[in-house]
Order: sequence, then structure tokens, then C-alpha cells
Amino acid sequence: MRVVFVHGACVRDGSWWWHRTAELLRERGVPSAAPALPSCGETGVPGGLGGPGLPEDVAAVREMLRASDEPTVVVAHSYGGIVTAEAAAGVGSVRHLLLVSSYLPEVGQSLSQFGDGRPGPFLDVDPGSGTFGVRPESLADTFLQDCDPEVQAQAADHLARQSLQVTGQPVGAAAWRQLPSTYLVCAQDRGTPPRLQREFARRAGRVVELDAGHHPFLSQPAAVRDLLLSL
Repeated sequence: MRVVFVHGACVRDGSWWWHRTAELLRERGVPSAAPALPSCGETGVPGGLGGPGLPEDVAAVREMLRASDEPTVVVAHSYGGIVTAEAAAGVGSVRHLLLVSSYLPEVGQSLSQFGDGRPGPFLDVDPGSGTFGVRPESLADTFLQDCDPEVQAQAADHLARQSLQVTGQPVGAAAWRQLPSTYLVCAQDRGTPPRLQREFARRAGRVVELDAGHHPFLSQPAAVRDLLLSL
């Protein structure tokens, strides 16, 4: 078994966001990896007008999934659920999807259709540059309030400006319809309200709740590891 972690919006260095859980999995003999998402500027081309978007993110994740025949669990966090819906479709090695405070889009749906049409107050949207990002002053209190101060401080160095176009680009497949799926509701999440997560989770095969904020793989890595091992 291996785990592939697909990070959320407006961050870079997915392996850093995942590292606490990855270490615990490695102790149990389970390898994991985190593909770089081009729309977050992780592949050398800045996000923004004319830059990479959802199709490039899907291609990057799909390439990693297809690189091995080993049975794989995909952990999709937040925006990562949009990417995974298309990237994991039809990949034979993928056996389970774990959606963490995430989205399960139907074919033709986009990220923007899961909200009320207004960006959250913790986001800085710049139509002129075609990018959006998390306001640094909102990061800890909105997304990492249950993490220790060291993690909160380090996280600020792993934010990214992302191509705004990803919010409106529709997915071309819905892998969660083909594969077993578990939705992890983060009951203390201040970024994606738990009431919305529970609505999104109705499309998943199984629902688990954890008393955690938006990044449980940082704040409660042992709980996430145990959930993954149970899959």
C-alpha cells in the first residue's frame, strides 16, 4: 500500500503539509508522496493569467498515480478533492479516496459552485494578476488554530499565490463515483464550515468526524494515520 497526498489551495510544498502523518506511516512501512500542483507555481511557472490551471494539476497528479501499480489510497485535502475527482478516475492502482474537508464534484462542476459566490474573508483575490491566496494574518486562526505555534510559524513559509482560473474550471470526471470513498469531517474547521462539509460528505461512501481544524494531518497525525491504516 502507498498513500498519495493531494494538497489544497494556495499552498506549496505538499510534502511539508503532510510530513507529520507521513513520518508515522513510514514507521508502519507505508510510503507516501505529494505531487506538486502547477497552478500553485510549484513547477517553475508562476500561477496567474495565462499560467497553469486545473488541467495541469490533474495531469501532475495522474502522472504520479500511474507511476506505480502498488495499491494506493489518495488523500485529497480541500481543493485537492477537485483535482482528485478527475485525476484518479480510471487509474487501476487507486483503491480508496480519503477526502479531508474536501469536495466531491460531479462531472462539469467547478470549485466555485460549492460556495455562495463570494470569497472567504481570509482570501486575497487579485483579478488583475489572475491569482488568489490566503491572507497571512488569517492563516493561523482560520486554518491552524489547533496546531502548535511552531507549525503555525512554519506554515506561513509554505503559502502560494494560485491561478484564480482553477475556481471556475469544471472537472471532467468524478472518481468518487467509481471508487470506495471516506469523508473526514473536520468538526473545528474555521475555513470550510463543518455544516458544509457534512453536506459535501453525503456523496461519499463513509463519513468519519474528527474534532480537528482544517489540517488534521498536522494537528492530529496519529488519528489520520490510524484512519488510513484501517482502509
